[in-house]
Amino acid sequence: MSLKIRLARGGAKKRPYYSIVVADSRSPRDGRFIEKLGTYNPMLERSHTDRVTLKAERIQHWLGVGALPTDRVARFLGNAGLFEKPPVRETPVKSRPKARAQERLKAAEEAAGSAAGRS
Repeated sequence: MSLKIRLARGGAKKRPYYSIVVADSRSPRDGRFIEKLGTYNPMLERSHTDRVTLKAERIQHWLGVGALPTDRVARFLGNAGLFEKPPVRETPVKSRPKARAQERLKAAEEAAGSAAGRS
């Protein structure tokens, strides 16, 4: 059984509230879980103390048993000093300009550079 420490969504429409739970990776996102380990309220400011609450000793137990946190939960645990913080990813490849657009940008920069050199 592969265990995940992940977020389970609660709250009303347009008012999200998440529980940090340990669950079997095959169970539904908001479905059955083994234990609740904390909460996350994205509606609060980043500096608010109740934005993320964690039960540190239980999280250490589940990490020791072999549960793996998701990327978002790993970031929370990294900020709390309980887990290694995941590396910050660069701009996604999908949002970068395609090859032909990059060639056009490079040609435009060269043209602007040569025009500035002539004046």
